[in-house]
Amino acid sequence: MKRRDFITKGIGVGVIAGTGHSLLANPAYYYPGSFNQPNTDNTGSSNAVNPALPTFWEDLTSPDFKDAVAKAGGVCIVPIGVYEKHGPHLPLGTDVIRAKEMCRRAAEQEYCIVHPDFYAGQIFEAKQQPGTIAYSAELMLRLLDETCREIARNGLKKIILVNTHGGNNSFLPYFLQIQLESPRDYTVFLFRLHEEQETQKKITALRKSTTGGHADEIETAEMLVVRPESVRMDQVNIQSGKNLNRMQLTNVTTGISWYAQYPNHYAGDSAGATTALGEVRLASRSKQLADAVKALKADDTARKLQDEFFKQSLSPLTTGTWK
Repeated sequence: MKRRDFITKGIGVGVIAGTGHSLLANPAYYYPGSFNQPNTDNTGSSNAVNPALPTFWEDLTSPDFKDAVAKAGGVCIVPIGVYEKHGPHLPLGTDVIRAKEMCRRAAEQEYCIVHPDFYAGQIFEAKQQPGTIAYSAELMLRLLDETCREIARNGLKKIILVNTHGGNNSFLPYFLQIQLESPRDYTVFLFRLHEEQETQKKITALRKSTTGGHADEIETAEMLVVRPESVRMDQVNIQSGKNLNRMQLTNVTTGISWYAQYPNHYAGDSAGATTALGEVRLASRSKQLADAVKALKADDTARKLQDEFFKQSLSPLTTGTWK
């Protein structure tokens, strides 16, 4: 089973339910649409401004940043991962490294601004492994919330979270839902991948193993493309990546389920990883992300519906019905 199967929905809910106060920033309440909109080009054109502008936020000069926001159509993508063990052979920053590469490739195809790496994600299940950085649930939520608010304050009102870490597969959808807690002048999106049939055929033909889920053959293959000098193929099989099935339960899961099956924090056999396999996966995913950026540049529906919702939430007794 894939790692994400063990990270149950609402992992943040149970942790924070008893806090008694909002974990998000507490901005002034405002009427939707009251903020000035950035002077952005929403045509989706990649040639509206100087095409030589860097894509990475940290590489832009302050004077160029304004032009970059316009060229990006107000879109910013945020590579998200964590620092955790990736088997015995991949670097701790594997998720962040892969996410950043996907964002880099996408931004080169369809210009947008790439925010610096965000690594404060959910990774409590690997706290027993050396090198893991596991922030508290409260800090994770507040840091991501305030990061999005700062991105928006700088004129980028369409924010796409680009995640490559399985442990965030419940945390980030939850974060999207609590965006409706109070009005805001920006919209946060979560990039959703889908395995294209043709790409899946290529991957199946190139794979040597049939199991995986974490630091496996595909993830290792991507790292062989992106950061080959950090991959220790000589250490691939010094630890087991097998499912040990140490807990037999029916129709339930729990927080310790992943540890019960994969205590080495490694799921799969990566010995057969190749750069050809990694390139197929990276090319497909970055193209999908570029397509999402292009679509969001031209879209104003999400923001309009969000503002409509916030306006109605101020006076629910006056909300009409749809026919």
